[in-house]
Amino acid sequence: MFNKIIKRGHRKVSKSDGADYGYAPPGGGRSSGSVSTSNVVVNHASRGGAPANSGQPTSTIAAAALPPSGTIENLPLFRDVPVTERQNLFSRKVQISCFQFDFSDTLKMVREKEIKKQTLAELVDYIQSGSGKITESNQEEMIKMISVNIFRCLPPASHENTGSENVDAEEEEPYLDPSWPHLQLAYELLLRYVVSSDTDTKIAKRYIDHSFVLKLLDLFDSEDPREREYLKTIFHRIYGKFMVHRPFIRKAINNIFYRFIYETERHNGIGELLEILGSIINGFALPMKEEHKLFLVRALIPLHKPKPIGLYHQQLSYCIVQFVEKDYKLADTVIRGLLKYWPVTNCQKEVLFLGELEEVLEATQAAEFQRCMVPLFRQIARCLNSSHFQVAERALFLWNNEHIVSLIAQNRNVILPIMFEALEKNIQSHWNQAVHGLTVNVRKMFLEMDAELFEECQRQYAEKEARSRELEEQRELTWQRLAAAAAAQGS
Repeated sequence: MFNKIIKRGHRKVSKSDGADYGYAPPGGGRSSGSVSTSNVVVNHASRGGAPANSGQPTSTIAAAALPPSGTIENLPLFRDVPVTERQNLFSRKVQISCFQFDFSDTLKMVREKEIKKQTLAELVDYIQSGSGKITESNQEEMIKMISVNIFRCLPPASHENTGSENVDAEEEEPYLDPSWPHLQLAYELLLRYVVSSDTDTKIAKRYIDHSFVLKLLDLFDSEDPREREYLKTIFHRIYGKFMVHRPFIRKAINNIFYRFIYETERHNGIGELLEILGSIINGFALPMKEEHKLFLVRALIPLHKPKPIGLYHQQLSYCIVQFVEKDYKLADTVIRGLLKYWPVTNCQKEVLFLGELEEVLEATQAAEFQRCMVPLFRQIARCLNSSHFQVAERALFLWNNEHIVSLIAQNRNVILPIMFEALEKNIQSHWNQAVHGLTVNVRKMFLEMDAELFEECQRQYAEKEARSRELEEQRELTWQRLAAAAAAQGS
């Protein structure tokens, strides 16, 4: 457990030297991470036993110690002071917003908490209204104040509290951070700063640097869905506005995926990160770069492996289909990847795979379909004979899709011999009436496609069944002879 915490706290991501892509017109350039002026150092990534708000950041504008009751000053509103004094007032409000409070006790320091909440709300309104451009020093102090508020030790996950690794992530109750009233305003302030037309990216990138981006990414593991939703929106905007950070952001997200797939299989924000990537993939330029294809093969396709795929499958499926729609030649790669990670004993996961498979096949062209149709329909045949009726039913629903049926019709000489035995077995012995009825319909479609081929498959199936019965009879006779010989020997 200690090693796990240490690893999470010292995660590193190297710079990406790949080309920019997605979201907006591509742009390159090296990051000015070396000009970083953020001195905030927070072990925000670790999930220790401390409460969510107990992390004490070290910074030039470090979290202020809890003041004696009544010492927080209630500052005037921006509109109540002359324009020349507003930058100074902004700085004072930022300082007040650095105070940290214990939200586990709702009756403790109520007045001070309310003053800080109002102060954060005033800062948000000031940025949003565009009343005046903020000085560079105030921008720096504001980002440090936001860092003090949002970068913290996340509380232990529920399975770490109980010591049980077998808790189903889909059944866990989400943790709602009691400090959310202040956290939300800190996130809102960051969002308004990023989207503001007054924000100069050349200046802002000094404060929203690689270190800041990494810490934001680590917060995606928060159990509070409200926080992850804000982070998702902010990251969309950062990726869109700070083109210099794009390769680094993609590399950092990749590393989160790798750790999730190959080490922990536990992360609360995979769905939200995939939503961000869905927008990025949508902006890919064609022809698609090799870097993008490697991301598909090394990160997205292996995301089908972890057990809690149900939590993020919808977003993952969207990303996968985006790739195929962008470059139809990737269909063979994607389908073979799905077959590689096809579940053996998890029926609900099989239903998800079949749904995704249908979406991929809709975007698949004939040439790519022919490359993978043999292993593909062997797997579909196994699904047809599944004793779990939802798996068999979902596989049979593929024949309701006109594009898939047209691909099957063009390649019926290969596909029908693979499928015929599975269809006959269902008709003869499947326990579910709905599956039986759908199988009859699919069988009829094959018959109408090519009656001659259907009869040939029927003849071959009958011959195979006859040989099988003959072998079974010989096997029974052999056992009978062995039993008789053993009985004779014993007597």
